[in-house]
Amino acid sequence: MSRLPVAPKPPLRRFHQARWDEPIVFELSTPGSRGVGVTGPDPAIGEPNVTLPPVLARATPPALPELSQPQVLRHYVRLSQENLGADFNIDVGQGTCTMKYSPKINEVAIRDARLIDAHPAQDVADAQGTLEIIYRLERMLAEISGMDAVSVQPAAGSAAIWANVSMIRGYHAARGEADQRTEIITTAFSHPSNAACAKTAGFTVITLQPDANGYPDIEALKVAVSDRTAALLITNPEDTGIYNPRIREFVEIVHAAGGLACYDQANANGILGITRAREAGFDLSHFNLHKTFSTPHACGGPAAGASCVSAALEPFLPGPVVVRDADGTFRLDADRPLSIGKVSPFYGVIPNIVRAYTWIMTMGAEGLREVAEVAALNNNYLAARILAVPGASMGYPATPDRVEQVRYTWQQLADETGVTTEQIGWRIADFGTHYWTSHHPFVIPEPFTLEPTESYSRAELDEYARIVAEVAREAREDPETVRTAPHRQTVHQAGDEDLDDPDRWAVTWRAYRRKYFGEGVTP
Repeated sequence: MSRLPVAPKPPLRRFHQARWDEPIVFELSTPGSRGVGVTGPDPAIGEPNVTLPPVLARATPPALPELSQPQVLRHYVRLSQENLGADFNIDVGQGTCTMKYSPKINEVAIRDARLIDAHPAQDVADAQGTLEIIYRLERMLAEISGMDAVSVQPAAGSAAIWANVSMIRGYHAARGEADQRTEIITTAFSHPSNAACAKTAGFTVITLQPDANGYPDIEALKVAVSDRTAALLITNPEDTGIYNPRIREFVEIVHAAGGLACYDQANANGILGITRAREAGFDLSHFNLHKTFSTPHACGGPAAGASCVSAALEPFLPGPVVVRDADGTFRLDADRPLSIGKVSPFYGVIPNIVRAYTWIMTMGAEGLREVAEVAALNNNYLAARILAVPGASMGYPATPDRVEQVRYTWQQLADETGVTTEQIGWRIADFGTHYWTSHHPFVIPEPFTLEPTESYSRAELDEYARIVAEVAREAREDPETVRTAPHRQTVHQAGDEDLDDPDRWAVTWRAYRRKYFGEGVTP
């Protein structure tokens, strides 16, 4: 049987982003258009027996857009075509966001009507399934971290850090040392939220700089600790991808000074099932469920965090906590005098809690360890491909024990061509994928951070490496194409305007119209 000839696959994927120049939905509105015909009350039921207080009743109907169903469908499909996302492209260039494929079974689970239609204020007797999922997820995360108790109430990773900082403050206050323990130590390459939350809570922040190999400087830590030390907040692996093999020594130094040790495990994807916070001696830790446990990052939210603590810190957990009574029923326990109180409305981001629970149950203990092993393998494989590109190198001369991500530098390429890492990122978007530099300030010159999780095949890593190599070639042979990119995206470069000027902000469409065109004036 003869077979039709197959054209060879192009070396790089052909890509051009859709550009619809789509108006805002309010501007598509046509008075009288309807997507659904809404009838009055069922005659068998009669008029609803509800009377709103006058203060709650609207004087005029809400100014909602009026569109037909096809208009709504086209509008949002077009907007989706103007975006890049985890379901569209190879997104290993999302830096420290730990973007991975979220299996669709997670979506099937959360779309069960008994979950998605539940109201957060309904009686706990009618929410036993949801409470059981919370309870079981917290027990699993306790096992994964080695900690004794967990709260998944925090609505994001930073919220979990804030919860941990608040518990640190509460712990020292309960011991009568709140006025003495006023300093928190962190590191330059820990997540910036660690320092931000500590500062917001009123602590003085001491930041350790890296040593010659990129590790946090342990000698600087010895100088920094004192009887004023409240805690060490440290990410490991750090945002450079470097795993600190002396992490237990760091913890012991802080403990010797009377402080607590708090483990930021937002980068835990490469160490699941291999090492735990417990074995390193930590008192508190946190996970990002929207990273490590496969729930969507969702463009900055809704996310989900988990605060994990030792038995000594358990009384301070955010409340209320989900407990299981002897008869097997679940309830919310708010009778906790030392609790730091709520850190999220109701009980966290239930859709992402369910997604994380589903993912862990699907993976099992062996699967979680395999995640870490494959993520580390993918990282090291991609590193070998990237370091073969002329002009790319590691952010540090030696980066041993790297796990899950690497922060590279284009310093040599920039010196030779004048093309910067940000310009390379603009051009990589023309190939339909992501690229990330690093947190500012650029401590590593001309940085870029790549993080292949376990989700990616070797073929996908090869494709991403070919894109990086192609843009680096263009930087040498056709630098103007790179500097003026993107050329095949929805939008091109922003101007040089000062975007930090609040007088220029307009966070809603109506605010924009008021600010620039006057109230009710059509541009």
